Amino acid sequence: MLSSVCRRIIFRSPSVAAVTKSPRATCALPRAYSSISATEIAERTKRMLDAKEQAGLSYDELASKLGVTNTYTAQLLMGQAKLTSETAIKLQEALPNASKQDIEDMKKTFPMRSFDEAILKEPNVYRTYEAITHYGEAIKSIINEQCGDGIMSAIDFYCDVGTTTGKHGEKRVVITFNGKFLPHIEQKIDDNSAKSPRD
Repeated sequence: MLSSVCRRIIFRSPSVAAVTKSPRATCALPRAYSSISATEIAERTKRMLDAKEQAGLSYDELASKLGVTNTYTAQLLMGQAKLTSETAIKLQEALPNASKQDIEDMKKTFPMRSFDEAILKEPNVYRTYEAITHYGEAIKSIINEQCGDGIMSAIDFYCDVGTTTGKHGEKRVVITFNGKFLPHIEQKIDDNSAKSPRD
């Protein structure tokens, strides 16, 4: 999870470069959770983004070295996904200026996955959200027709961002959601292994 502090810093600034110029990625707002330090996560995110910039790697290039999608790579650096021991070794090799302590903390920390509603004020994020909501009913109808009564998982899930060239030579954005289909179950009494007590 990218903390509310860090999200505001990154998405309210004109660029990530604006974050890296700040000596400390901090915010006067109180942290949203008592079990984590939003300020520490924001500062670690800044250091990891600095290390990525110093390594001269794009998200695609770093993702290739880690063996994960480019979106998941960004989530790792921003504290929105948990770093595994196997990927940690690759990350340290790819970003030699990243501190061992930061990478160790990324391995130990369980992300608080949520989002700050203020992020929807960022035009790029809002337009993506708008596209999903505008096409939402049509997408649901097609999923139901092709898969049945259920949903697309956002846990057993892959997200990849790429580009293609349109027929007029324009650059176009391609976002792929690849999620496992999870069918709704019929709640049969005999299958319920945790029945509620009856007084």
